[in-house]
Amino acid sequence: MTLLLGDTVPDFRANTTTGPISFHDWIGDDWAFFFSHPADFTPVCTTEMGRTSQLSEEFTKRGVKPIGLSTDTVEEHLNWIEDVNDTQNTTLRFPIVADPDFEIAKLFEMIHPGESETAAVRSVFIIDPDKKLRLSMTYPMSVGRNFDEILRVIDALQTGDAHGVALPADWRPGDRAIIPPSLSDEGAKAKFSQGFETIRPYLRTVEIDLVK
Repeated sequence: MTLLLGDTVPDFRANTTTGPISFHDWIGDDWAFFFSHPADFTPVCTTEMGRTSQLSEEFTKRGVKPIGLSTDTVEEHLNWIEDVNDTQNTTLRFPIVADPDFEIAKLFEMIHPGESETAAVRSVFIIDPDKKLRLSMTYPMSVGRNFDEILRVIDALQTGDAHGVALPADWRPGDRAIIPPSLSDEGAKAKFSQGFETIRPYLRTVEIDLVK
């Protein structure tokens, strides 16, 4: 099964470091940052787990729940968390899914045979409260994720949803947004009382507030 943007993500039941979960129930009315890593007790993965934990307040501000996965057991995860906390100066509290039989990794196509037959690559899934896939990214095993970009794209998705706008290249909170071409000038004037700038008939920008 190929998981495409806008699809409802698969539901699953699994054991995690914080207890058993049903994935859709666990997400609830929040957003989810679901990410996989190749293996416990590996260097790049340790830094990524630590960074996710360090950014817990940033995820919480955005209504986002992080949840990790690797093809190791709960017991291995729990032992590894001690190392993550010690080496990355944090206290990791979000759940890590145990997937020793590769069932969930295969369900979400996290196993890429060109990289490994048994370890998940560094997949990223941003999932909204309706359980729809809003963004996916895949990193190789040797390269850690860019967490600035993960937070940026969550801000962009949530801002776009709230205001009905698109976001330009390298957009950051506070930058001007783009009014979709599908909205007429009359519709844009009614929607955006603050006014907008027309650069080209198809390129109109507006200043908006970041929604968190």
